[in-house]
Amino acid sequence: MSLEKDVMVALKTAMLNKDEAALRSLRAIKAAILLAKTAEGATEELEEAAEIKLLQKLVKQRKDSLEIFQQQNRPELAVKEAEEIAVIERFLPKPMSEDELRSGLKQILLEVGAQSPADMGKVMGAANKAFAGKVDGRTLSALVKQMLSEQ
Repeated sequence: MSLEKDVMVALKTAMLNKDEAALRSLRAIKAAILLAKTAEGATEELEEAAEIKLLQKLVKQRKDSLEIFQQQNRPELAVKEAEEIAVIERFLPKPMSEDELRSGLKQILLEVGAQSPADMGKVMGAANKAFAGKVDGRTLSALVKQMLSEQ
């Protein structure tokens, strides 16, 4: 089932349960999907990779807002952002553990033939494709830097 169909089913359930946090989040996802589908050059259906990227963008926006609200001592707004993050993350693939990520990166380092931190671009390109939606970009970048500097 596509993301859009999953969201519509969840939206109906949230309406029946009168779950405000879920409704806000699901409506945001639905709006983002519609924007992506109607963007210039877009196809009728979004690919799975595009859906994951879209969801990650929504989560990142909310995490940034959450951080700002916490810094400005606005707990009522921070709670709303945290609730929305939890709902959106339900539609993302299960994140990889650090051990899984390390073993996958070791394989990529061997495939690419990376020897030094100068090869970070090659490694990140392959890693982003391999781990799309399963790991945060910042985490991935930090781990790649660490592993390249250890070699």
